Amino acid sequence: MGSFSIWHWLVVLAIVVLVFGTKKLRNLGSDLGGAVRGFKEGMKGAEEENTQPPPSQQQVTGHSIKSEIEEKDQTKV
Repeated sequence: MGSFSIWHWLVVLAIVVLVFGTKKLRNLGSDLGGAVRGFKEGMKGAEEENTQPPPSQQQVTGHSIKSEIEEKDQTKV
């Protein structure tokens, strides 16, 4: 009971072709190829998202919520 030889694999391939037919196997191959292609594109998109720097945030210096409240209080008086 060693490993399978090339003849074993050819017999298995012939049985699979007889059972499923070439059209179904061709459709299965194209579906599998499309899935792999989509997976690669998704991975490439995820890598690009990780390499992009985060958007810069605006900083307001010398301005706080407390100063906004004080300004509103002064305008009411």
